[in-house]
Amino acid sequence: MLPKGLLKEYSRAISMLTRAVDMVTVLIAGWMAYFIRFNEFTVPSSYLMAMAIGLLFVPIVFSSFNIYASVRGEGFLRHAVTLVQAVCVIGLMLAGLSFFTKSGANFSRAWFIYWIGLTLFLLVLFRCSLLLVLRFMRSRGLNERCVVIMGAGELGIKFATSVQQALWTGFRIVSFIDDAAAKKPAVIHSIPIIQTPASLSSYLTQAGIDEIWLALPLRAEARVKEILHELRHHTITTRFVLDIFGMDLLNHSITDVAGFPVLNIRSSPMRGMNRLVKAIEDRLLAVLILTCISPILFIIMIGVKCSSRGSVFFKQQRLGWDGHIIKVYKFRTMYEHIEAEGQVTQATIDDKRVTPLGRFLRRTSLDELPQFINVLQGRMSIVGPRPHALAHNELYKDSIYTYMQRHHVKPGITGWAQVNGWRGETDTLTKMQKRVEYDLYYINNWSLGFDLKIIFLTCFRGFFSRNAY
Repeated sequence: MLPKGLLKEYSRAISMLTRAVDMVTVLIAGWMAYFIRFNEFTVPSSYLMAMAIGLLFVPIVFSSFNIYASVRGEGFLRHAVTLVQAVCVIGLMLAGLSFFTKSGANFSRAWFIYWIGLTLFLLVLFRCSLLLVLRFMRSRGLNERCVVIMGAGELGIKFATSVQQALWTGFRIVSFIDDAAAKKPAVIHSIPIIQTPASLSSYLTQAGIDEIWLALPLRAEARVKEILHELRHHTITTRFVLDIFGMDLLNHSITDVAGFPVLNIRSSPMRGMNRLVKAIEDRLLAVLILTCISPILFIIMIGVKCSSRGSVFFKQQRLGWDGHIIKVYKFRTMYEHIEAEGQVTQATIDDKRVTPLGRFLRRTSLDELPQFINVLQGRMSIVGPRPHALAHNELYKDSIYTYMQRHHVKPGITGWAQVNGWRGETDTLTKMQKRVEYDLYYINNWSLGFDLKIIFLTCFRGFFSRNAY
């Protein structure tokens, strides 16, 4: 019978082996790509040099994406998407390097595409297969880590419930330890509750516990210090479960600032490598889309100019990233008119201000196409919360508690709210609340894969809407 801690004591060696396999995979994929493209086994030195550079990029980029961090508790799909993002970044870095060194003409573009594609396929296949094997072992009780939770209060119970629903993470909760166990049920969710032992350190050793999780409220600082002092001679892994369930969180995480661990309660996901990936995604797609739709833009410009008096474009100030004011472009869809100062009247059904052509443009979202210029300028993203008029921000920021948190990312041409039907006139507070809810979900769950999913859904759901008028 295999020991339950089969891989535990060899985790560092396995981590190093995984890194080595990742790098070897890049070389194998490059060789396979060369054979597919040229039908030759011998690879020229120039191609070997390119493959070596790609190999060196792997540990740098993968570390930036935290791919080498423990995957216990991480979803299978999320790990695969992270791998795809990392390999795409490596491909972009190699393409950029060949552009700036003017060496791109020395390599076959077909070989390069095969190389990146095979690298992606082999890495995802290897790492996801490894994850599946580990999950299978953990679900059978192998390679699991035995855990006790200190504190059987609301926080501890919520946390234990979440862990129990994900057995593949390899954590098995042995028991709750609570100072007031006599006043609590003997068992909660099949987990026994025991009184805090006289010698906590001895109990953890005798029971073969791998980790202790402190699920105590923030006000219990003195008790946490007592436990840490008692375990000062013990090498057990100790974790503190932050009591943040009642807080208004947005893209929360733990970071290090000048040597101090800091909880990010509200922060933008567009930091570091994420910001670079998002910028590359926006610029590349914007150039590609503008090139493809340029004939449509030209036809609409002529139509708008001939249909009514006024400029072709409508320019309006909106709030952008971090609350900075930006100027957003749209095709003009209304007759020229004057609004009262500080007032922005939303378009309604059968609005007399909307031109016949403008009604078609608004219904099909073609009036939004000039915003791809905003994307090239860096003011907007292709995917993100829709920018609202300044007057609407003033109206809703006090009515909806989390309203202004949607400005933690750049506004977008399309977004998660839009593809789920929350677009057009927001004539009730509930409609705006739902839009904000979907916008914040996007910020909390942002990834390159999520962006591509929204763009794909926009092609089927985003252009036509009965709510757009």
